[in-house]
Amino acid sequence: MLRCYVTDRKNGDVIGAARHAIDSGVDMIQVRENDLTGVALLELLSELVDLTCQSATRILVNDRLDVAIAAGLSGVHLPAVGLPIAKVRPLVELLGVSAHSLEEAITAENDGADFIVFGPIFQTPGKTSIGINPLKAVCSALTIPVLAIGGINKTNIPLVMEAGATGIAAIRMFQEQP
Repeated sequence: MLRCYVTDRKNGDVIGAARHAIDSGVDMIQVRENDLTGVALLELLSELVDLTCQSATRILVNDRLDVAIAAGLSGVHLPAVGLPIAKVRPLVELLGVSAHSLEEAITAENDGADFIVFGPIFQTPGKTSIGINPLKAVCSALTIPVLAIGGINKTNIPLVMEAGATGIAAIRMFQEQP
């Protein structure tokens, strides 16, 4: 099962949560701090790169190809309405894309995404869930990995895995760890 910690510094200690996630073997950290300036984002990424240098954890930055390149990252994560996937694909080793519908997921795969983050599957603060059935449809239609996001916790992980997800992406589940 692939695991991706999605950062949210407004709701917790990103560095502390990242340290814990790395120690527990998380596969990826998606830095989703969209309000930071390029310089501040680069500083945060530098701290995270230092934390991951002795691990297999990969870091992706959300929608900031310029900062990803400056930080020496191997990948980016694009929102559903982000930069054109086909234009970014040749510039990175690892390319994740958010999708909220089957059509968006199929387009992302066809355009060269390495994996999809699909959701929100369950209710989250501020977002309405789309449920398990759309996740099943996406997992059945795609050949690339699909990570479920949105309200993911230890008790509902089996549900998304049974639906065909390759793994999970979460904010609170990682940030609320002791």
